[in-house]
Amino acid sequence: MRAADFVTASVLMLLGGIVLFDAIRLGIGWGTDGPKSGFFPFWLALIMVVTCGIIILQTLWRSSREAFVTRVQLGPVLQVFWPAAAMVFLTHFVGLYVASALYIGFYMRWVGHHSWFAVAGLSIAIPVISFLIFESWFLVPMPKGPLENWLGY
Repeated sequence: MRAADFVTASVLMLLGGIVLFDAIRLGIGWGTDGPKSGFFPFWLALIMVVTCGIIILQTLWRSSREAFVTRVQLGPVLQVFWPAAAMVFLTHFVGLYVASALYIGFYMRWVGHHSWFAVAGLSIAIPVISFLIFESWFLVPMPKGPLENWLGY
């Protein structure tokens, strides 16, 4: 467990350092019209770097030799990982909204054992609401597939 914690914290600290560097390049101060582009990424990355530093120090002080994940613990992790990986893969072909509907429906039924009524309702409602928020309200284009093209988006 110690090695996994150390490696993960180190990689995240490196990524946080890259974000810090780029945020400083963009400007982290306050302009006439509000915060500059790098303001919020800078502070989030700084929090991440400091937190990762604390995790690295805790890892070095600890003398635990327990396994990072046991065979019993790996089952639930994979139960979450495989549907999520399938959603990411499907997003390229069917778009974010259809892929998320399939993911939510599959996950609710397979892991949550919810009723078909709840599965159908939420797996349709959540992507539709997300579509309205991102596409109509925020005007942020998300990955679309054949269904959205057919509907004219």
